[in-house]
Amino acid sequence: MKINIVILSMLCLFSLSVAGKSNTLKPFKSDGCSSFPDGTIKQKKLWLHCCKAHDFDYWQGGTIAQRIISDNKLQQCVAKVGHPKIAKLMLAGVRVGGMPYLPTPYRWGYGWPFPRLYGELTDLEKKMVADKSPLHF
Repeated sequence: MKINIVILSMLCLFSLSVAGKSNTLKPFKSDGCSSFPDGTIKQKKLWLHCCKAHDFDYWQGGTIAQRIISDNKLQQCVAKVGHPKIAKLMLAGVRVGGMPYLPTPYRWGYGWPFPRLYGELTDLEKKMVADKSPLHF
């Protein structure tokens, strides 16, 4: 019985520590196109602006619908600079690699402590995003 109480107490403390961290948003930071080139050999930063905008969405996180919209905007942006095939490849990469379930530095909601799953941001969280948002990428 004492062991059960100790285990329950430890779980409660762990839950409180995780819950307390969930409202801490790190400053926005972009790594460009993560593990993908930022552009072509001749134009090394051709679609970097697309990736930075995409990173901003991923940093703040949100719902699964918001993630799908963000990923599609990335694809459209890269296609618009003249590389529709690369855009499709990038879309496939972010759909697989950007899941919030892994503690990667480029996961959906990476500005928040892990784990941060899909979900609508609260008004307080939206204010934190606005306060920590860069003026430009």
